[in-house]
Amino acid sequence: MLSIGMLNVGFAQTQDSTKVEKLDEVVITDTRFAIKRENSGKTVVKITRKEIENNQGRTLAQLINSKSGFEINGTRSVAGQNLGYFVRGGNNRQVLVIIDGIQVNDPSLVNNEFDLRLLDLNTIETIEIVKGAASTLYGNSAATAVINITTKKSSKKLVSASFLSVVGTNQSQDENNYRAERFTNNVSVNGTLNDFTYVASFGNQFAEGLSAAESANPEADPFSRYNVNLKLGYEFSDNFSVTAYGSIDRFKTDIDGFPPPTFTFADTNDEFNSKQKRLGLAPKFTYKNGSIQVNAAYTDIERETISAFGSVNEAESFVADAFNKYTFNDNIFTIVGLNYGDYKSLFADEESFTTTDPYANVVYVTDLGLTINAGGRLNNHSEYGSQFVYNINPSYKIDVKEGYAKVFASYATSFIAPNLSQLFGFFGPNPDLDPEENLTIEGGLEYNTKNGFRISGVYFNRKEENTIIFTSAYVNATDDATIQGFELETELDIFKNLSISANYTFTELKDGTRIRLPKHRANTSIGYDFSPRTFVSLDAQYVGARQDTDFSTFTNVDLEAYSLINLYFSHKLLENNKLKVFATVNNLFNEDYSEILGFTTLGRNVSLGFNLKL
Repeated sequence: MLSIGMLNVGFAQTQDSTKVEKLDEVVITDTRFAIKRENSGKTVVKITRKEIENNQGRTLAQLINSKSGFEINGTRSVAGQNLGYFVRGGNNRQVLVIIDGIQVNDPSLVNNEFDLRLLDLNTIETIEIVKGAASTLYGNSAATAVINITTKKSSKKLVSASFLSVVGTNQSQDENNYRAERFTNNVSVNGTLNDFTYVASFGNQFAEGLSAAESANPEADPFSRYNVNLKLGYEFSDNFSVTAYGSIDRFKTDIDGFPPPTFTFADTNDEFNSKQKRLGLAPKFTYKNGSIQVNAAYTDIERETISAFGSVNEAESFVADAFNKYTFNDNIFTIVGLNYGDYKSLFADEESFTTTDPYANVVYVTDLGLTINAGGRLNNHSEYGSQFVYNINPSYKIDVKEGYAKVFASYATSFIAPNLSQLFGFFGPNPDLDPEENLTIEGGLEYNTKNGFRISGVYFNRKEENTIIFTSAYVNATDDATIQGFELETELDIFKNLSISANYTFTELKDGTRIRLPKHRANTSIGYDFSPRTFVSLDAQYVGARQDTDFSTFTNVDLEAYSLINLYFSHKLLENNKLKVFATVNNLFNEDYSEILGFTTLGRNVSLGFNLKL
């Protein structure tokens, strides 16, 4: 399905209570404290469980791709397509993914990123996204965005269950057979027994029918994924609790490649398999005015590419984040922590590095409307020594009759060390690489009212030094790269049962080289509750002109702009709305477009599904 998510959802409660909730919305990721949005110095994107449920049938990457600042390349192609995270002109190595408080990545991948194809959207409770540098709180790679994912919570009942099934078509713009070729299923059981909580789920996705490569005689490249998750919690007392979890995420997909002797892109029988197993433990002790918490996880990674340039990758990581949060009073919030990471990957030999980062951050919310968020982190890398990064993020709020107006700014540095694959991997390694350094400056305005209207705008400018690029091998660019732009977001809930939202992103590369990066990008969504049980939304996405590389000639070519329209419908049945049926039509007008040069894109596709909650 295409990546045009509903940015708003319908509301079953009264409109007045909804407006109050939206005005008093709490965000966490930019400070690691639960503070009101009006006191945040960032434009945090918050994706609620309600919005996730109104995107059932889509993938995690497709939902995130509807947000300002993001261009996740590959979400409009075959299900197994590699994903490129082009956030504010950056790429995969500058985006950090966090799952239940733990940084997740793959040290065997070139950019050390976490592959969003592994996750099942239906296992997620909420998502918070902070754009811009956040390395002080989150460390290496948090240069353009942090995607903070919280998995599903347990029900207060003894036993609750959810069953989801979606079936849909999977065809290109040239096809009109509408065969059922895409399937998504998820089942979860959760509950609470006295002080014990549990969540268990299984999900799978399968898609076939499309070829990754555009060709005269295409061969289908199927994709299949399964996910197993278990999360257990126990509250030993009012002050001490422990959460333990385990997960297995695995997918395999057929891919197309560059077979010898021509080494030109073609429809081949290549394959790619990826599997991650993760075990985590999170004890938490709460005391007066504060808490001490440890988030620790071990991840085992297996990847295999079967092609003319195939490889087998084995990697593992252990990450532990121990921190003390202390609130002096209603105005001062502090966090002091130590983050440790041990990363290993097998190439010709086993290679590894460790990081040991102490950090501290303080948030001061004054009674005069001024909030200051500031902190520092000492990156201690076993290969690159120590480097200090810091941020200062002031904001000033003025109360108005209908809500508030806010001005904010940010000055932050980031440190991005080369990954093991870039240093020692199978293709073009360079053990003499220098780490990349980023400096990000932001400034913005936000206006939010209890009448259901919010608008915000932010300007950003990021300078990259020692950018890691690939020529015949991985090297540091000799010239600095500079990217600037601005983002606009608005939400309107001024009419009962009607929600409208829109965002626009302008990204300009002043110096350096980038491919697949649109200068202009926009999303809009209109959602309407016909009744407390029936919801309909219409979404549109515009992606501007950009360049891509023709690898047969190694020259850049222009790709045309395109617009896509999505339609979504849901209706709740049975008593207490326990059964919901829904349908989507993506790329409603069957737009013919190119996302990645030489690769197939999705045409008009239809899906039908149901979600039963017991």
